[in-house]
Amino acid sequence: MRAEPESVGAEDGPPSPPADDQALWGRAADGDVEAFGELFRRHSGAVWNYAYRLTGSWSVAEDLTSAAFLTACRRLGEVTLVNRSVRPWLFAVTGNLARRERRGRGRLAAALSRVPRGGTVRDHADDVAGKVDADHRLREVLDAVARLPKAEREAVELCLMGDLPTAEAAAVLGVAEASVRSRLSRARGRLRTLLHHTTLDAATTEERS
Repeated sequence: MRAEPESVGAEDGPPSPPADDQALWGRAADGDVEAFGELFRRHSGAVWNYAYRLTGSWSVAEDLTSAAFLTACRRLGEVTLVNRSVRPWLFAVTGNLARRERRGRGRLAAALSRVPRGGTVRDHADDVAGKVDADHRLREVLDAVARLPKAEREAVELCLMGDLPTAEAAAVLGVAEASVRSRLSRARGRLRTLLHHTTLDAATTEERS
């Protein structure tokens, strides 16, 4: 005897759309660990990529990603999201953490420069020519970005390095979208000049060596 197909009840309709960041953020603020985990799954990759673009270091990007989400966990009840998305806020936090890390790295480099040099151990990464060249070029870009005026640097970090739309960057920075576009335009001109001079300086150094 053939079994009759089960009837589909009203409750078995199409699946409901996934919750947006705003809803997940609110649930996480109420103690829903799974909601916060979903936010992490959605955005941790983008935050890591952004952190890497800001620092040029895989390991530092890992640390900054962890720190950004730890900050998010601590501030769940305080933050209002932009356009119902947590990503712009996470990028802003990551940018602040990266600048703090860069200042600390600069102080460490200054301290190490005062230590007498002995034998050095060759890093395995030095043997990977392609990666070294790519990291070197990224650091040149990061150095140039760091030399921009603050307002232009923030716009570049969010829009050019973080791929945020100008409207979302404007909301994060608390300025008009037209101001962000203007800052980006000025920053592009400065960066072309800075990176051109860096290339010329490197070529001159190679000729002298």
